[in-house]
Amino acid sequence: MKNMTHRKHALIAASLVAVAVAVTGLAAIATGSATEEKSATAKPALTVTTTRPAPSAIAATFGATGNIAAWQEAIIGAQVQGLRINDVRANVGDVVRQGQVLATFAAETVEAELAQSRAGVSEAEAALAEAQANADRARTLDATGAMSAQQINQYTTAAKTAEARLNAARAMAKVNQMRLAQTEVRAPDDGTVSARLATVGAVVQSGQELFRMVRKNRLEWRAEVTSSELPKIAIGQKVTVTTPAGDTVAGTVRMIAPTVDPLTRNVQIFVDLAANRFAKAGMFARGEFMLGKTNGLTIPPQALVMRDGFAYVFLLKPDNRVQQVKVQAGRRTADGVEIREGVQSTSVIVAQGAGFLNDGDLVKVVKVGQPATPAAKK
Repeated sequence: MKNMTHRKHALIAASLVAVAVAVTGLAAIATGSATEEKSATAKPALTVTTTRPAPSAIAATFGATGNIAAWQEAIIGAQVQGLRINDVRANVGDVVRQGQVLATFAAETVEAELAQSRAGVSEAEAALAEAQANADRARTLDATGAMSAQQINQYTTAAKTAEARLNAARAMAKVNQMRLAQTEVRAPDDGTVSARLATVGAVVQSGQELFRMVRKNRLEWRAEVTSSELPKIAIGQKVTVTTPAGDTVAGTVRMIAPTVDPLTRNVQIFVDLAANRFAKAGMFARGEFMLGKTNGLTIPPQALVMRDGFAYVFLLKPDNRVQQVKVQAGRRTADGVEIREGVQSTSVIVAQGAGFLNDGDLVKVVKVGQPATPAAKK
């Protein structure tokens, strides 16, 4: 009787186990079906384009900072004294030519002095003519004995004195002629006026500064580099200078300072800048010295995503989902960014649209040239 009871209980337990297994199997099948259905109906988060890291020859550079200054700055001052400025014909920013009149002084006083000195020349010429005539007559009488040797010598000396006075009068006339020419302040060279201190009506002293100008419109970048970086630099080396506004200016190393600053231990490098409208004297700018080219892998700039201070790219997996990968970015070129670590040349990465993605997103890949836009939501 007890055996029959045990067998009955065993049959009941086995039946319950079978039912549980069946229910679990059905649940698993249902779950799998739901997952497959969900996967089949999932919508891409974004349509993107892809690319592969490309081997490129990248310029090797090192950076430095420094000031942009005039190659040479000419100071134009007054050469006359005590005269009033009559007219100012140039202002800051004007491009002037050598010999161009920048300002004029009131010339009435100098003109009067010049006229007076010219009259003195005429008077001295007349006195010389008379003295020479007297000396000539005295020499003709020397043989007759009508005049003593002392008297003849006096006439000869008077003629020489009159000639000296004439020369002095002519020199004074020349000085006044030069002073008259100096009543016009002229540009000593081609360039651009960088400062103007001349004011109409002001009475100036000799040597007083009136204008400053950048000679030949030439600018230079005066870079500061450390002593350890000095062996990398050579005269004639190409440089790219970036202004505070982000504009780039081409330059060439013209001169390396022969001494090191004893306080900063830096060396000043003088870089000639190409003619441009972006660089201005007084700017503080950063530059890159070109050291040659080395090989590296580059990706388009839009494929690099900066988040939390780190650089990332999105790798495309076979199931069209993306994986966020941290990379180490390096040098930049005109159309790419060097990637030093994190990807291989065979990696497929998201190019356009990477900035809108998150790790694990499902994407739709489109051909290059088609826009990357968010997928339509239901």
